[in-house]
Amino acid sequence: MKEYYFTSESVTEGHPDKICDQISDAILDDVLRQDKNGRVACETLVTRGLVFVAGEITTKGYVEIPQLVRNLLKEIGYVDKAYGFNYDASAIITAIQEQSSDIAQGVDTGGAGDQGMMFGFATNETSQLMPLPIMLAHALVRRLAEVRKKGILKYIRPDGKSQVTVRYAGDKPVDVMAVVLSSQHDEGISQKKIRDDLRQTVIEHVIPRDLLAKNYKFFVNPTGRFVIGGPQADTGVTGRKIIVDTYGGFGKHGGGCFSGKDPTKVDRTASYFARYLAKNIVASGIADKCEIQLSYVIGQKQPVSIMVNMFETEKVPSEKVVQIIRKNFDLSPSGMIKKLDLLRPVFMKTACYGHFGREEKEFTWEKTDVAEIFANAL
Repeated sequence: MKEYYFTSESVTEGHPDKICDQISDAILDDVLRQDKNGRVACETLVTRGLVFVAGEITTKGYVEIPQLVRNLLKEIGYVDKAYGFNYDASAIITAIQEQSSDIAQGVDTGGAGDQGMMFGFATNETSQLMPLPIMLAHALVRRLAEVRKKGILKYIRPDGKSQVTVRYAGDKPVDVMAVVLSSQHDEGISQKKIRDDLRQTVIEHVIPRDLLAKNYKFFVNPTGRFVIGGPQADTGVTGRKIIVDTYGGFGKHGGGCFSGKDPTKVDRTASYFARYLAKNIVASGIADKCEIQLSYVIGQKQPVSIMVNMFETEKVPSEKVVQIIRKNFDLSPSGMIKKLDLLRPVFMKTACYGHFGREEKEFTWEKTDVAEIFANAL
């Protein structure tokens, strides 16, 4: 039986890149609260003592960006000047302009806002129909943020990362071989204490014991110290964690990020819809694993290509599945927006801990309400 190891990573909400994703999506949400037809392409950069927000926004509303940013940084946990980055002591610079009229003339008529190819993926190895490594990696950093915010470990600071290595046999996950947790912390905390605390309150809280290999390896702050972190140590930029956002390296990625982009942008909406289709295909039972590619041309409504790959697990030919998709689903930007009800201020919640595999009500692309359409092909 073929055996291999696969590794995925995730990061906390206090990681510099994720700060940027959250700011960009918080701005998008504020626009959508006021103006469902607003257009947003918002990028953020953070570094020591500075937040820089730039992009193209066309809206009838108004976003008080500096106040929004400060409130968000406070909520994330940058409340202490000892962290080297603080919600009320950082400069905030904005450079916002309107969306190009050349782009708008194609989008206003219902066309895609840009060219590109987008992928969706699903696998039946977990209940969420997601790869196991990325689901565990997300769960670890969510728990790391929880033990910080609840005061369970009072010395933990906002920045942090996880990495999980899973052993597969015959394309099925068997056990966890290695876990990495890097957590920013206060001065004067011993490596042994951090290691023991994180093993007990995070790893053993998240990963079932029977899933941990007997000889699994656990690495905590591998350099031996992680006091200097966040934007003080690492410049963050919107859209730099696209593999964390999706499938942890399983499946392909078209390259376009999601955060800060309104639903007319197919980078976001078509990726969500491709996941929706792939998940329903797997949920229907016609395949154990599925990857879908949709590709678009700027200004055009329908995709120029649809690809379905079921990795030789299919019970229905891929050509027939493509026909089912074309017959039953409107893949224009407006059609996908309507089906998934995307003109809502729900996107800041997507900016951390993955856009997929989430069971919260806001994540409409995670529903399996059209699985029967594919099951009827059996």
